[in-house]
Amino acid sequence: MNVWPGRRYPLGATYDGAGTNFALFSEVAERVELALIADDGTEQLVRLTEVDGFVWHGYLPAVQPGQRYGFRVHGPFNPAEGHRCNPSKLLLDPYARAIDGELDGDESLFSYRFGNPAELNTMDNREHTMLSVVTNPFFDWGNDRPPGHAYHETVIYEAHVKGLTKTHPGLPEEIRGTYAGIGHPVIIDHLKQLGVSAIELMPVHQFAQDGHLQERGLSNYWGYNTIGFFAPHNAYSSLGSRGQQVTEFKTMVQALHEADIEVILDVVYNHTAEGNEFGPTLSFKGIDNAAYYRLVDEDRSHYYDTTGTGNSLLMRHPYVLQLIMDSLRYWVTEMHVDGFRFDLAATLARQFHEVDRLSAFFDLVQQDPVVSQVKLIAEPWDVGDGGYQVGNFPPLWTEWNGKYRDTVRDFWRGEEYTLAEFASRLTGSSDLYQDDSRRPLASINFITAHDGFTLRDLVSYNDKHNEANGEGGNDGESHNRSWNCGVEGPADDPAVLELRAKQQRNFLTTLLISQGVPMLAHGDELGRTQSGNNNVYCQDNELAWVNWDLTEEQKELLEFTSRLVELRNNHPVLRRRRFFHGDTDVDGVRDLVWLTPESAEMQEDDWLRGGNAIAVFLNGDAISEPDPRGEPVVDDSFLILLNSGDQPRNFRLPAKEHGKSWAVAVDATKPTGADGGTEYKAGSPITVEAHSALILTRPRKSRRRLR
Repeated sequence: MNVWPGRRYPLGATYDGAGTNFALFSEVAERVELALIADDGTEQLVRLTEVDGFVWHGYLPAVQPGQRYGFRVHGPFNPAEGHRCNPSKLLLDPYARAIDGELDGDESLFSYRFGNPAELNTMDNREHTMLSVVTNPFFDWGNDRPPGHAYHETVIYEAHVKGLTKTHPGLPEEIRGTYAGIGHPVIIDHLKQLGVSAIELMPVHQFAQDGHLQERGLSNYWGYNTIGFFAPHNAYSSLGSRGQQVTEFKTMVQALHEADIEVILDVVYNHTAEGNEFGPTLSFKGIDNAAYYRLVDEDRSHYYDTTGTGNSLLMRHPYVLQLIMDSLRYWVTEMHVDGFRFDLAATLARQFHEVDRLSAFFDLVQQDPVVSQVKLIAEPWDVGDGGYQVGNFPPLWTEWNGKYRDTVRDFWRGEEYTLAEFASRLTGSSDLYQDDSRRPLASINFITAHDGFTLRDLVSYNDKHNEANGEGGNDGESHNRSWNCGVEGPADDPAVLELRAKQQRNFLTTLLISQGVPMLAHGDELGRTQSGNNNVYCQDNELAWVNWDLTEEQKELLEFTSRLVELRNNHPVLRRRRFFHGDTDVDGVRDLVWLTPESAEMQEDDWLRGGNAIAVFLNGDAISEPDPRGEPVVDDSFLILLNSGDQPRNFRLPAKEHGKSWAVAVDATKPTGADGGTEYKAGSPITVEAHSALILTRPRKSRRRLR
């Protein structure tokens, strides 16, 4: 094999049109061999003799895209010192752009013998592991441009590639459950009908299956078990896994962009699929374990884990930071994605053991000219000490607002003394974000997500029902802040079913009128159920997939949700870029007024009472936010009446300075939200049903410049 010296950068396998450069970082390696795997499974070893700055490299003129490869790293195996080199293990390239095959759980994947964990396992794993693939970087993007939606114009739709598409009857069988399925006109038409502006895909980085799940006949469905930070997950490709998954992913992004829909990736940079000392040796562990992973100081054979998965990446090592930043830039520049949601992002802030929002990772993101310009969303917690960090991320970042989820759930299940915090969540959570000059757009508002009950199950179950997971009910959150509306699980009582449908509409109404950025979980607009399972991470089957065989009630819920999204998209007063600050319109009426059902302004004592009915006036004539051309924004005004109690509540509309007459925009008691635009005069009485929401609107007063 003809081998040239090659280059130390970029890391990974880089095809230039003629040959391929290979580069691998390992500070601890004593010898590195590149293993080229032929189609018949035979292996050819090529020693990389060039090493600069701990990067082993070489250029092979004959290697073309589609070539499968791996590395064998010779060096110390001394777990007590943190070193786990084992050349009998064929290792994945941390920078592999595509990965072929999957793990089968064989003992050869581990560096210890199952019968004696203290004994080094020298069994060759080549026939049981995944293989890296050289890819062709060239793709005709045509006129592809990022949609570039500002945060205040964004409605996020969290979706699973397979779960969203697997059962859709409008998709050809061969592309169900794949990137091609997401990019198909049938799915894109659904997203357009719904009105969302961004799809947030659950993990699509190559992930590995867990042996303990496979033994139980289950699998890692969610994919929070990454092993390849540059490679699209091969099982979601309809075309193949020898690089075809890269092309198919790019084609999906291109189709979504053409429909003006952004693509956000849920990324897992806090840990890898190699687990702790009892996990397999697949890549990082055998390349340079002590450089990539956070180890316990007292005994470096053990892993310091703040993720609950066995290991955590060492966020203060320069090559770990480079790996993450290179990966992020790759997905933006080469794959054209528009943003990232960072799983367990508090772990990324642990430069040492404590959470530090000024850690090196956030400094790198802040100054990076590529990554700093896309959407950055943190899941602001992990399972380590001090890991709950809602409201504490740097200014560039937005956050999944867990406090929003909890408070809104409490309000609609009738919890007492929630009014004050509910009001803060509805208006953008200024208590969390304003002090460090962030805006309502820092708050990603959600009622449900992949983790937990679906929206339908939230109103149908008091308790989780995770028996199918085989963990004795010990998995999943036990405190769900849910309410089953009187019957646990499936019901045939029309009153219970009507209440559940109305509660779903109440949650959707609240979500889409709240300041901040709303996020819908896939299928919630269709009333999707998981039969009370709030942790379907291992259920790659009909329990977790979206069922597209819709009842009339489900179709009505889709219409209701689309109506709300359209209302939000059409009215900037519902998606302000700044917090309410008491600005006034030409008649001196403030931008935000909270009202009792009797139409009196809320006073301090009112916030402390245990009521569950409230009204809020949003003044479209007092937005005080210029549009992109510098012109003042003027909008219609809204009056929102909310009653989470179990009895109807009489409201009185405010005096005419707030509006001479009001028309119903959305009525949550109606299956589709429409009531024909019933009008009410200022000061009129109006009855709001138990457990219901009503949105009233009036036209803007004028187009005069704002004061």
